[in-house]
Amino acid sequence: MSTLYAMTGVALFSLGFHALLVQRHLLRKVLALNVLGSATFLLLVGMARRGGDTPDPVPHAMVLTGIVVAVSATALALSLARRLKAAQGLVRLPEDMPE
Repeated sequence: MSTLYAMTGVALFSLGFHALLVQRHLLRKVLALNVLGSATFLLLVGMARRGGDTPDPVPHAMVLTGIVVAVSATALALSLARRLKAAQGLVRLPEDMPE
């Protein structure tokens, strides 16, 4: 079962990384970062085995802390995107704008 979690985490990570590089819209970049974070959490939970069948509690605690940090970072990124839209009218970074 942990191999399935790890392989799903790797697939989600590659999907999120591709979307982060390809997408120009800022909201889609924030969503791609969320997919990257979720893939990392899934990979940590999948690899949280000590030797037998007992899971290691440290990666689980790291995932719980990471979820809290990810929600806070997403809220900050979305509020910054909202301010960027109010200032410029578009939700794209300035270097992505055509001149």
